[in-house]
Amino acid sequence: MLGLKLPTDPRWVNIVEKNIEDILTDHAFCEQKATSTAISLIVSFPEYTELVQEMVALVKEEISHFKMVHDKIIERGWTLGRDRRDDYVLQLVTFFPKGGNRTTQLVHRLLYAALIEARSCERFRLLSEELQDKELATFYRNLMVSEANHYTMFLGFARKYGNKKEVETKWQQLLEYESKIIANLGNKQTIHG
Repeated sequence: MLGLKLPTDPRWVNIVEKNIEDILTDHAFCEQKATSTAISLIVSFPEYTELVQEMVALVKEEISHFKMVHDKIIERGWTLGRDRRDDYVLQLVTFFPKGGNRTTQLVHRLLYAALIEARSCERFRLLSEELQDKELATFYRNLMVSEANHYTMFLGFARKYGNKKEVETKWQQLLEYESKIIANLGNKQTIHG
């Protein structure tokens, strides 16, 4: 369903299980960045009314996810750690060239967002199925559904606002590029690493 070209190595869950505090901190910041992305799309593309409406709803949902993850951190007696660079996203956003007209810029940002949500969904599914901590497994199962909805929403907007044939070509190329990135990751206690 997600179209990802390379699945996450299941051994990544072993790294996560040994570093739950780190993964929760990284996850909290991923939710914060997703909130920021939605706000940025509103600020950058206010003329797209339907997109703005959906991004407002997404801001509310993503910040509520941030709170849910933060609450998990507090429940376990920890405090939110510091944000770390996300090598996955930093590499991913180099795929499309900078510039282009506003529509091209919008489509590229929507495709990046769709792919990040798709990979998050895939990782959350893996956590929900493989984590020994059943409370966290259930937590990630519930979040997985939201991430899938976000992925389809972003991809749907890219297809709506861009030339459908070009968007499909770019999407497939981005998926291929992402598979090369993910082949070199999966060895860190981060959501995308």
